[in-house]
Amino acid sequence: MIRRVLVTGLVAVAGLLPGLAGAQGTKLWSVERYDEMEKGSTDGVAIRSDGRLEAGPATSLLYESGKSYVWSMASDGAGDSYVGLGGTAAGSALVMKVTPDGKGGSQGSQIFAGKELAVQALRVAGDGSVLAATSPDGKVYRIPRGGGTATVVFDPSMTEEKPKYLWDLQVGKSGEIYVAAGAPAVVYRVPAGGGKAEVLFKTADQHIRSLLLAADGTLWAGSDGSGVVYRFATGTAGAKPFAVYAAARREITALAMDASGNVYAAGVGTKGHTTLPPLPVTGGVGVTITFVQPGSSTAAGSNSLVPDGSEIYKIAVDGSPQKLLTLKDDVVYALTVRNGSLFAATGNRGRVYRVDTKDAGRFTDVAHLEASQGMAFAVGKDGLLVATSNSGKVFRLGDGIAPTATYTSDVFDAQGFAQWGRAEVRASAPSGFELFVRSGNVESPLMGWSDWTRVGPDGSLTVPAGRFVQWKAVFREGGLVDTVALNYLQKNVAPVVDEVVVQPGARVATNTPPATNATVQIGFPPAAGASPVAVFTPDASATPLTAQRDKTAVTVRWMAHDDNGDDLIFAVWYRGVGEANWRLLKDKISEKFYSFDSALLPDGRYEAKVVASDVPDHTDAEALTGERTSEAFVVDTTPPMPGALTATLVTGSPPRIHATLEARDATSPITHAEYSVDAGPWQYLEPVGKVSDSLTERYDFTVEVPAATTPVADAKEHVLAVRVYDRYDNVVAVKAVVR
Repeated sequence: MIRRVLVTGLVAVAGLLPGLAGAQGTKLWSVERYDEMEKGSTDGVAIRSDGRLEAGPATSLLYESGKSYVWSMASDGAGDSYVGLGGTAAGSALVMKVTPDGKGGSQGSQIFAGKELAVQALRVAGDGSVLAATSPDGKVYRIPRGGGTATVVFDPSMTEEKPKYLWDLQVGKSGEIYVAAGAPAVVYRVPAGGGKAEVLFKTADQHIRSLLLAADGTLWAGSDGSGVVYRFATGTAGAKPFAVYAAARREITALAMDASGNVYAAGVGTKGHTTLPPLPVTGGVGVTITFVQPGSSTAAGSNSLVPDGSEIYKIAVDGSPQKLLTLKDDVVYALTVRNGSLFAATGNRGRVYRVDTKDAGRFTDVAHLEASQGMAFAVGKDGLLVATSNSGKVFRLGDGIAPTATYTSDVFDAQGFAQWGRAEVRASAPSGFELFVRSGNVESPLMGWSDWTRVGPDGSLTVPAGRFVQWKAVFREGGLVDTVALNYLQKNVAPVVDEVVVQPGARVATNTPPATNATVQIGFPPAAGASPVAVFTPDASATPLTAQRDKTAVTVRWMAHDDNGDDLIFAVWYRGVGEANWRLLKDKISEKFYSFDSALLPDGRYEAKVVASDVPDHTDAEALTGERTSEAFVVDTTPPMPGALTATLVTGSPPRIHATLEARDATSPITHAEYSVDAGPWQYLEPVGKVSDSLTERYDFTVEVPAATTPVADAKEHVLAVRVYDRYDNVVAVKAVVR
């Protein structure tokens, strides 16, 4: 059992806040979860699934092919490794021999070249010869030990099934060869001395992607299409394949077995879903069977993603299955067991994981390879060899712990110029590492940053103030780090008021929302240079604000932000257009709107100013303010002033009324007028000059007298009424009696 202790040298903390602390005062950048730690770079450092850092296996580059793709790898008892290459053009299938020191020629020694696209599988036979399976439309070749002319030991075109792909190989104790084929899915057994291949079993799947041969002769096979793991007793006459487990994924890319006989399988992709092009394979006359390539193979070749990542399963000796791990963003290409531990090579981020086989969901990220895909494992000198694609290399992972190992964090952006305070570290082994910090004002630390500075025993830092920071931990054997956090204080910057709008005739309701037809939407204008449909959105509250129509009110609305993330309070000021002094309407406002009675201001043109302050998060001496002034707006609560309405009766058939009227408004233009005769319907009234757009409008009009619908005492007496409106719907009415 591991005891966790708190570092007392670099600052002991009872608990560190994840990510960022609150807005005010000193903030804390904390890195402790796996998803935070894995964003950094590692050199001999392993990251556990709980986020703990520790010295991991030493990782070194053994061989660089100069090609893009390494598909397979095998090693012999002398420590030499064999690398199967491929590409996108015919004739790129190569096998290179690499010695334990990574030499064997300037680029390794070539021992085989084929006409096919890729060497998909490699195995070393008991006599030291190398077996190579090529695809597509390939063969299985035997390459003599030490090189020489390769001979064909299996040609799928000579079989009845004629599979298009060869995916994996296994060699039995007696030298027999087992071949996994696809399109269609078949497993063949080739006799040790050569001869006709025997169909061991067929399935209804698309491909047999992976093989595993146990010491007792049991052959395990993983399929693509249905994602099934099969078991077959090769030493039993008339044996049939037994489906041990049907995974939730469509493709079983890799199989491995531990010393106790537990089998591990990697499942990739989603069943029933593929975006890959079909591969036509013609069977009988007039019959076409369509196959698709395995998703993992296409993903490696195109450096693309497989939907839903991967899962790793454990099939116990008694046959009971268990899901050990789900990797959301990784495709497992290879599995192997080394010194009792299960390792998984993955893409498309080039990660190697050590998977906990006893506690589901736990793993250790032991290596970040300088390539996109980890494709295959082989046993190397004092460790594992990992072959990669994009680019084609071979890396060595040592069995022992790296004598020195370095983890470098991701770059942190403080979102502004900041002073860096103490480092806080929680570690289970406080004496096994050293911590360093550097800072800068550009995002990339490659140029213009400070040098690495060692963190003092009390967590003190001496790096310059700046916007960006990064830390690294240098480990010795036994060092364990759980959490690293840096305190920082942003330089206070003034808040910004982004936009101010004023809406006369509207009040924001504080109770039950009014009916829709009684509301006003107070929005913001588009940003300068934006398209007509864009919305000015410097903060999240930029959607239209619903206000109630109210002629006696004015609503001011604004947007504001603070780059420090400080809480803000606001004050609203006003002044008349042409005046010098601002007068306070309301201060200490926490919302981003304010409604007030228009009666507070005499009719006229005004400007509103909103002042934002970050005083809630700072002392009065340190608080800063920002302000913005609105466009001019009009307060108009007084109706127009009418002159005398003159009206005379014009005799005739029918009789008519001729009337004149002049109306004035002190603040806003008169927008329209309407008349009514004898309480009849209101009718639109056009001013002299037709366009109603001035503070003074004259009306000179003649209207017919409507026929009386009921008897009246004096049929020659009529009432003419006129209503006049200004731009803010203030209305005045006058009448005249005509005889």
